[in-house]
Amino acid sequence: MSAINRMWYEGRWYQWLFWPLSLLFYLISAIRRRLFVMGLKTSHKLPVPIIIVGNLSVGGNGKTPLVVALCEFLTEKGFKVGVVSRGYGAQTRDFPHQVSLTDKAATVGDEPLLIARRTGVPVVIDPIRPRGAERLVQLHCDVIISDDGLQHYALQRDIECVVADRRLFGNGHLLPMGPLREGLWRLNTIDFLVLNQSEQSASIALPADAPAPVTMRLKPGKLVNVLNPEVTRELCDANSEPAITAMAGIGDPSRFFSQLKALGVRLDHTIALADHQAIESGDIPQGCVIMTEKDAVKAAEYAHNNCWYQPVDAELTDEFYTQLTERLSRVIKNK
Repeated sequence: MSAINRMWYEGRWYQWLFWPLSLLFYLISAIRRRLFVMGLKTSHKLPVPIIIVGNLSVGGNGKTPLVVALCEFLTEKGFKVGVVSRGYGAQTRDFPHQVSLTDKAATVGDEPLLIARRTGVPVVIDPIRPRGAERLVQLHCDVIISDDGLQHYALQRDIECVVADRRLFGNGHLLPMGPLREGLWRLNTIDFLVLNQSEQSASIALPADAPAPVTMRLKPGKLVNVLNPEVTRELCDANSEPAITAMAGIGDPSRFFSQLKALGVRLDHTIALADHQAIESGDIPQGCVIMTEKDAVKAAEYAHNNCWYQPVDAELTDEFYTQLTERLSRVIKNK
């Protein structure tokens, strides 16, 4: 864990050296939000429901599995779902860009490509989210999910879901003193707080008007071969390999390593990459390599035959989906 992450999530005395910068961050953010409220900055309203999936802290914490789960659930309910994303790290400059299944992760970003491949719904990347969302309306989508869109106020929203993982909200301070993009007060204004595999939902201190936390668990599936996705194997079969390496480039790589160990996988080596870090040929060792699905979309070009990824499915309560459906029905009625 880096010094900055130790400061954010464990607390260190030197975090107070960053307090003046956090104060400046707060002032800039507050002014920006106020400009949207006063109408001095334009916030675009679309004729279809907009569901935001985002977080208060920087880094990955399980937003993508939730987006996939929402796409699958709403598609089963008969909606034509579309996803708009900034496309973090995308090299393309042709916006708005609808993600193709043949695109490379470097071109469109790892998460948009994963979502498009897993769900089959239209995924559009655009740093100007209202423009990207408009393209989805043109594609006849009747529900739009904005991935990592909580702080993108240029696009009006109807339902907001905030995701947090086991690290929760760290030391509770704004950037750069802490990991937060917005203060914990923001939880008073959202519709759903989703805790990714956290057992602390009953004990964490939340603002008085924050919604009751919803637990999301990630159900792991069989290992899938990176080069030949039609080939799968049971997790326990990997233990027959002479050496097993786990690699992860997500917000909290240790979560993935712990998950594999809890499932009985013997790990001889672990490689923790930065979130969204590009994967090159020299990054992948020989022998059996197990990675996340998000890393697999980046590694396909350099993977060998013994590279596998473990897909996960987000499991949420029936009550969550019932409440989501009810709120969505009210939004549609008022559109």
